[in-house]
Amino acid sequence: MTLRTAGSVLVVFLWSVAVALGQNGWSATYSTQSICTLKGSTVELSCSYTYPSGTVTSTFWFTKNDAAGKVSLSDDPDYKGRVTYRKDKENGHTLSITDLRESDSATYKFRFTDKTGKWRYTGKPGVTLSVTDLQVKVTGGHQDKTLTCSTTCTLTDNPTYIWYKNGHKVKEDTSSLYSDSFSDADSYSCAVKGHEDLRTPAVCKNCWSVTYTHQSICALKGSTVDISCTYTYPSYHEIKQAFWFTKWSGKDAEDLNSLPGYEGHIEYLGDKKSDCTLRITDLRLSDSAGYRFRFITSGEKFAGSTFSLTVTDLQVKITTSMFSRWVTLNCGTCTLTDNPTYIWYKNGHKVKEDPSSLYSDYISDADSYSCAVKGHENLHSPAVCKNCWSVTYTHQSICALKGSTVDISCSYTYPSYHEIKTAFWFTKWSGMDAEDLSSVPGYEGHIEYLGDKESDCTLRITNLRLSDSAGYRFRFITSGGKFYGSPVSLTVTDLQVKITTSMFSRWVTLNCGTCTLTDNPTYIWYRNGYKVKEDTSSLYSDYISDADSYSCAVKGHENLHSPAVCQNCWSVTYTHQSICALKGSTVDISCSYTYPSYHEIKQAFWFTKWSGMDAEDLNSVPGYEGHIEYLGDKESDCTLRITDLRLSDSAGYRFRLITYGEKFAGSPVSLTVTGNLSHISH
Repeated sequence: MTLRTAGSVLVVFLWSVAVALGQNGWSATYSTQSICTLKGSTVELSCSYTYPSGTVTSTFWFTKNDAAGKVSLSDDPDYKGRVTYRKDKENGHTLSITDLRESDSATYKFRFTDKTGKWRYTGKPGVTLSVTDLQVKVTGGHQDKTLTCSTTCTLTDNPTYIWYKNGHKVKEDTSSLYSDSFSDADSYSCAVKGHEDLRTPAVCKNCWSVTYTHQSICALKGSTVDISCTYTYPSYHEIKQAFWFTKWSGKDAEDLNSLPGYEGHIEYLGDKKSDCTLRITDLRLSDSAGYRFRFITSGEKFAGSTFSLTVTDLQVKITTSMFSRWVTLNCGTCTLTDNPTYIWYKNGHKVKEDPSSLYSDYISDADSYSCAVKGHENLHSPAVCKNCWSVTYTHQSICALKGSTVDISCSYTYPSYHEIKTAFWFTKWSGMDAEDLSSVPGYEGHIEYLGDKESDCTLRITNLRLSDSAGYRFRFITSGGKFYGSPVSLTVTDLQVKITTSMFSRWVTLNCGTCTLTDNPTYIWYRNGYKVKEDTSSLYSDYISDADSYSCAVKGHENLHSPAVCQNCWSVTYTHQSICALKGSTVDISCSYTYPSYHEIKQAFWFTKWSGMDAEDLNSVPGYEGHIEYLGDKESDCTLRITDLRLSDSAGYRFRLITYGEKFAGSPVSLTVTGNLSHISH
C-alpha cells in the first residue's frame, strides 16, 4: 500500500548508434533509433544538433501535431508533470520521461528553430520508444516447469533478471528463463535488477494469498491514498468477483461500492488477474478503518487479512519551556507513511522545511504557527498562537460548478483565555451588524456550518446557484472581543464550450468552462452525445463538420453537462417521444436543443397548432395561463412543465426556436392524458 510512490529510474545511454539526417547544414543526431524499457520506469532520450549559423531559440521534443503545429511534450496533457528537458552541452539535448506508461510507446522527434522563426528543423526518423510490463509465463510438465520473465519487446539494456519463490529471492541471471520443481502451493514472480519495485504479479498453481505493500498506513485528511495489494489463486480458477470491504453483513462481506458515502470516493485500480489496489480520494477522518480485499473464483472464496488505515488532520501542539519563551512545536498525530517533508509557517510565512515534524522557536504572544506537508500545502493545520486573532482560508478565491457542492475551508485563532460565544458566515452588513447567512432568506437547507467552537470554520454550500457568487466572510464573537476575516471570493459557473476556429482548415480548439475550477478537475468531452476524451486540460482539438455537436462535463459531475455547441447544426431532442400521464398530475416534457454557435436566440416557445404561417405560442392560447411553465433557457434546455393535467391536454407538443438568422421546430412529442391508472406504463 502506498501513497503514490515514484517509479523506478531506467536511464538508457546508447552513444554508439547514431542517426544523422540533415540538409544545408541542419541536422539532428540521435543516440539510438529504438529503446524498449519498463512500464513505471524513467527513460532518457538524447540528441545533438547542428545548424549553419545564427542562434537557436526554441528546442523541444514531440510526438503529435495540433492545429498550431508540433506539440511540445512539456505542453502535452498526457505527459503533464512527467517530462524534463535538459541541455547537456553545446548543441546537446536530453528528454527525460518519468513513470512510463504503455501509452507512451511512440516515435519521439527533436525540433529546433532559429531566432528569426523562419528556419525550423525536425530530426528524422526519431527514436522509437516501446514500453512493456513484465509477465511470468509457465511452460512444462506437471511438476518440472520452465518460467519465462516475458516482455512485449526486448529490453534495451541487457538486464539481469531476479526470480522470487514464495516472495524470497532465489536467482539472478542474465537469462529470462528459470526452471524448478513446482509444487501446487509455490508462487513465482520476477523483476529486473535495479527495478526491483517493478516486480511482476506472482503466479502459482494452487495458492491463495492477498499481500499488502504495507499492513498499516497513516494519511492526511483531504489527500488521496492508494492501498497497494496483489493476490494469487489457483491457475485453473477464474475470478468471478473482486472487491474491498470493512464490515460483514451476516455471512457476506459488504462491498464498499454498495455502501452510502463511498460513491465517487473510492476507485478499484486492480484487475481480475493479480492487482487489487484500492484508491480512496478526498480522505475523511471517518475513513479510518480496517480494510480487507475479498475475491470469489469459480471454485472458492478468499479474504485477505485486515489492513489498517488511519486518517489524520494536522494539528500543531506546543510544548513550552518553564524559564523562557522558547517553545517546541509538533505537527501531526499518527506518523505519516510516506516519510514526508514538513513545512512550517510563522504568521502565515514559510520559515522551514524539514523531514522532522518538530520545530523550535522563540514565541511572542502575537505569533501564530501552522504546518503542512510538502505536496499537500493546501491541507494546512489550523494556526495556533498565545494571543492572536486570525481567520485563515485554504483558498482566497474559489471557482465551482453550478449545481455542485463546495466547502470553503477555514481555520481561526483567538487568545487562549477567551471563550467562543458565536461563530457564523456572512456576505452583507445590516447596519453595524453582520447578517448571519443562516437567517438570510434562500439559504435555509442550502448552507451547512461544518466548523466548531475551537479552530475549524469550514462552510459547506450545496446545490450551488449562479447567484451564490459573492464574497464570504467568517465572523466570531468571544467572551472578550469580536473578529472577522477578509472575504473569500466564490465564483459559481456553469460550463460553456467556446470554439476557436482555424483560418485555413476545419480544425477547431474547444475550451470547456469560464473561470478556472479550483479542484483541478478532469474534463470529459462528448461529440454528438458520445464520450470521446477525458483529460485534465479544459482544451480539446478536433476536425469539425457542420453537423457535429460538442459538449463537456467534469468527472464526478457528469450530470452537469454544458450545453452542446456546433458550427451549423439544428436539433431538438426529447427524452421521450411519447408520454402517457394521469389526469390531475404534473408532467415535464424534457428537451434539449442546438443551433449554430454564431446565432443568438431571439425567441423560444412550445406550440401544438399553426395559425397561418406562424406557430401559436402556448403562453398566448386561452386556457394555458398558469397551467404551463417553460423551465428551459436561451442556451440548450427547452423543458416544458404542464400542471393539473386535463384530458383535453392530450396533443402533439412541439418546441420552436427563432434566432436572429433562422427558425426551427422539433418533431411532435405525443402526450396522452388518461383518467385510468391501468393505461399508465412504467
